Amino acid sequence: MANQKNFSATKMVIPGCRISFANIWEPKAINGGDEKYSVSCLIPKEDKKTIARIQKAVEAAKEDGKARKWGGKLPPNLKLPLRDGDIDRPDDENYADCFFLNATSKDAPQVVDRKVQPVLDPMMVYSGCYCNVSVNFYAFNANGNRGVAAGLGNIQFVRDGERLSGRASAEADFDALADDGEDVLGDDIPDYLG
Repeated sequence: MANQKNFSATKMVIPGCRISFANIWEPKAINGGDEKYSVSCLIPKEDKKTIARIQKAVEAAKEDGKARKWGGKLPPNLKLPLRDGDIDRPDDENYADCFFLNATSKDAPQVVDRKVQPVLDPMMVYSGCYCNVSVNFYAFNANGNRGVAAGLGNIQFVRDGERLSGRASAEADFDALADDGEDVLGDDIPDYLG
């Protein structure tokens, strides 16, 4: 299990979640906003322990926001980070029977493997794999919007999963080639290359 050392009431590790929309190697601007690193964490609804820990951390962030951001009271219609995939993304089968949250940061997350060694190959951690993700929940009050957001901390690869990018793997596109230097495209060489 993911280690919970050095964590506060609002900071935690989401263990073994499937990640989606993994913009963890280069920042990306979303809806014309600032460039940020981001990831969507999918948590199965049956993982009641993790969901309860997230809800507890969000409540702690709300209490902090009440004291420091919202003038001593909880505003109506707070935006909250934990969302229901069946309601908010009904057309995406990957979000079925899951809660999810989107975590962002202006700073690049450290991405490590199972042995906490830096991951240098961006193809190793991708949308669809399973990771431990550290997040910090915090209150915000910006441009008339109030709520609790999830700040992206660091990411630890746990295990592979089916890629969500829609892109085929190299193994699906190619057969192994013989070492004898024969035609690399076989009989299917286009006329313009012949």
